[in-house]
Amino acid sequence: MHTRHTSTLFLRDLKAAAVAACGLVVLVLGSFAASAATAKSPPQSTPALDVLPQFTAPNVPAAGPEELPIDPPRWIVSTNETDPSLPGGGIARHPMLYIGEGCNKMFLVNDGKVIWTYSTGKGWEYDDIWLMSNGNILFSRMSWAAEATPQKKIVWRIDAPKGTEIHTVQPLGLDKVLLMQNGTPPKLMVINKKTGAVEVEHGMPDDGKGVHAQFRRVRMTGQGTYLVPFLQMNKVVEYDKDFNELWSYKINSPWAAIRLHNGNTLITDERDALTREVNPKGETVWEIKLSELPPEYRLADSQSCVRLANGNTILCSRGNGGKRPQLVEDTPDKKVVWVLNDWKNLGPATAVQILDDPGIPENPGDLQR
Repeated sequence: MHTRHTSTLFLRDLKAAAVAACGLVVLVLGSFAASAATAKSPPQSTPALDVLPQFTAPNVPAAGPEELPIDPPRWIVSTNETDPSLPGGGIARHPMLYIGEGCNKMFLVNDGKVIWTYSTGKGWEYDDIWLMSNGNILFSRMSWAAEATPQKKIVWRIDAPKGTEIHTVQPLGLDKVLLMQNGTPPKLMVINKKTGAVEVEHGMPDDGKGVHAQFRRVRMTGQGTYLVPFLQMNKVVEYDKDFNELWSYKINSPWAAIRLHNGNTLITDERDALTREVNPKGETVWEIKLSELPPEYRLADSQSCVRLANGNTILCSRGNGGKRPQLVEDTPDKKVVWVLNDWKNLGPATAVQILDDPGIPENPGDLQR
């Protein structure tokens, strides 16, 4: 009786344990499935392509009411587009929105030709630009930032106060904009374009060495954090929404920093002429130096880049006054698949938005630029 009773209890307990274990497995699998269901999928749509017909519509004027003449080009007006040694198909490879320091005209390119331009007058300098899903273009001009329609009307503008500069703009949805105002002190701001309300304003560290070189490309990430390259202070810092420091990385003259979809950070080091991808531990997982490019494709400098959804990286360059290429696209194994050297149609390349790359531009983190 004792042996039978013990066996019965053992079997009962074993059955209960098995049921509990199954329940735990179901719970874990359920939690994993729920987590996977709520994870953000990679962007698929290309809304920037959908709005391109607006720029060639009959109601688009040759010049907008606020367009201003720019300084004549100072670069060599030539093109090597017919040179078979240049890979990638020239200006026809990607539809893109294109700007560069030294040429205050923005270019919209599609099907291998410039389909729309907008000139913003003399002075310094384009650094940041976005074609949004509503067709409007948001851009910075150092002394001011604005939003223009395809019909070349300015629908929003902010002027930098005396002694300050604006080099960063990023759309946060269609109604808000993040900007960094270089100054004493510099300020990171989020502004509601519809109401004019400053919803976020936070003073940033300053080394006292001057306003111009404090910041260039600041971004809000897809997680709502702020990724801030301190160009003059040689570091990249990530802050949470309350400006508590989450992560930092020391690197010379970081002109731009991008939080990639894989969680790594892609940084353009202007001084050392390289672009480096680092993981959250600060380990280098990929890097390309301009000196590694084949001599015939080598860029004169680089300030920003774009990581495409296919893993390729496009490096932008001001091109040394027409003597060197403007854009180079590299594969992850550093094979050059595209070289743009078109000084007949375009000027220097400080920044580009590749329009056939998937993502909603005003959704932070969608585009890796």
